[in-house]
Amino acid sequence: MAAPGTATSLPASGRRERTGWYFYDWANSAFQTTVITVFLGPFLTTVTEIAAGCPLGTDDCTGRVHPLGITVAAGSFYPYVVSLSVLLTVFVLPIMGAVADRAPRKKPLLAAAAFTGAAATIGMAFVTGDRYWLGGLLFLIANISFGAAIVVYNSFLPLLAAPDDRDKVSSRGWAIGYLGGGLLLAANLVAVMLLSVDGDDQRTLDLARFCIVSAGVWWAVFTLVPLRRLREHPSAAATTERGNVLTDGFTQLGHTIRGIRAYPLTLFFLLAYLVYNDGIQTVITLASQYGTEELDLGQSTLIITILIVQFLAFGGALLLGALATRIGARRTVLLSLVLWLVVVVAAFWLPAGQPVPFMLLGALIGVVLGGSQALSRSMFSQLIPAGKEGEYYGFYEISDRGTSWLGPLLFGLIFQLTDSYRIGIVSLVVFFVAGGILLALVPLRRAITAAGNTPPRLL
Repeated sequence: MAAPGTATSLPASGRRERTGWYFYDWANSAFQTTVITVFLGPFLTTVTEIAAGCPLGTDDCTGRVHPLGITVAAGSFYPYVVSLSVLLTVFVLPIMGAVADRAPRKKPLLAAAAFTGAAATIGMAFVTGDRYWLGGLLFLIANISFGAAIVVYNSFLPLLAAPDDRDKVSSRGWAIGYLGGGLLLAANLVAVMLLSVDGDDQRTLDLARFCIVSAGVWWAVFTLVPLRRLREHPSAAATTERGNVLTDGFTQLGHTIRGIRAYPLTLFFLLAYLVYNDGIQTVITLASQYGTEELDLGQSTLIITILIVQFLAFGGALLLGALATRIGARRTVLLSLVLWLVVVVAAFWLPAGQPVPFMLLGALIGVVLGGSQALSRSMFSQLIPAGKEGEYYGFYEISDRGTSWLGPLLFGLIFQLTDSYRIGIVSLVVFFVAGGILLALVPLRRAITAAGNTPPRLL
């Protein structure tokens, strides 16, 4: 039997509290869109190139920097930092989830993670001159805090919605997040277009810096809404246990890891998802750097493209969802991976200095992005033993919302060896091919039955 306060209980929450929960997605999506997807890659790469001795505005910089005595190509520094931040996040997310499950108060954990990440983002205002190392350090702190806050935020969902309402509540959160991130990005687009001056590379760099800072301010200010409206819902474990929350969290994590091995086919699917989603997240994370450094596109083009992706992701999710009702979720996801292959191969051939082909490719990304993620999440829900949703989705979140690390690592290594962003981007085909093969090999119907669930008519 489930203990009181678990996912199977009917939560006592109202519209005010749910609205507060939605607003954290509104708050943090600015970091995902404005910082990670658009501005930080080109900004930090430019600062690193300055530190490597390349004058501002230099094309094809081949200089090197030496963080901690390690020789790194200027163009590889940002992908390496992304990879390192995600590698660290992989260890933090499961621990944070276990601690949040056993903490009597979740809101202080959410506040600590969110405000730490927002403060690190605002600190990018001090990344001037050749301070690439400061930018890398602040991004490490911000991205790890972002992931930790998401884990705590997601842990509120079972406490705010009964099982039949959870899809609706979760979808509203995603929708409001897309809207919030898109609105700030649109405002930044207007600022860049009105304030930038042709040929003034320093002004462009300063505008990018303060667009990044604006995301930190947005994140911090709107986090106050969920902190005010959410109520504490201590779990049975949190109210009965009197041990140390941190050590108990590690103990619970050990129990979860040992228990998940009893479902090897679920792990097999999770492996497939981690591989192909790593490729998806890498394309999203490094698209702006590729557009700026290789295709010589301006910030306004990048922002418009990301806005196209943001809004088409909704339609794409609906389109692929409708297709899944006809051919099944797995076949639809496999089809989307074929389209992702088209994306990275087409990116290799994109002409430099021409924004329209880049925007058209962004439109294709928008169509496949929402459906790939939504259908993957729904398939995984079929493979989770009843009552274990929170623990299993804690591991699932490791490769969600930009937390890829193998892709940026491969991209950075390829660039360091070849000095070619084009070869780096096309190398990502390995993730979609390998992930698609692994997904096709999962005996999905048998995996669902093994988890104690009834398979749907179409898979």
